Amino acid sequence: MFSKSKINEPGPKGSEGDKPAPAAAPEMPSAPRQTDYKPSSPPKAKPPASVLSSDLHITGNIKTSGDIQVEGTVEGDIRAHLLTIGETATIKGEVTADDVVVNGRIVGRVRGLKVRLTATARVEGDIIHKTIAIESGAHFEGSVQRQDDPLSQGRKPAGAAPAAAAPAAEG
Repeated sequence: MFSKSKINEPGPKGSEGDKPAPAAAPEMPSAPRQTDYKPSSPPKAKPPASVLSSDLHITGNIKTSGDIQVEGTVEGDIRAHLLTIGETATIKGEVTADDVVVNGRIVGRVRGLKVRLTATARVEGDIIHKTIAIESGAHFEGSVQRQDDPLSQGRKPAGAAPAAAAPAAEG
């Protein structure tokens, strides 16, 4: 009879013995999680800049979140992240980019966080910028206005500039 009571007692002990087995099971799913993490890092390559060659003439607006290098002629507005205007390029329209490097000719407004006019640049229009650099030899005709966020502003600053200039001329 004593042995029969021991048979009844190991029942609860047997269920306790089963508890460590489920504890080992969660370790197995963690291994596939590590392999799922590895493939997410490689596809972060930055695409190369789009190049508009010197024999290309575009009529219309261009908009990209990437980089553009213009060597040809564009009649329209351009919006990009980094915009490089080559020495042979001519832009007739508004240019908006985080970084603008002008080696060629722009007829129109330039908006950029960083604007750089090289010695070969020819700009006829207003420049609205956060930082600007104008090299010796660059030709520029227009007004320059600094703003903390020139990309988000509308056309109001252009209207405000002549009003500010008129009282200065009178006094």
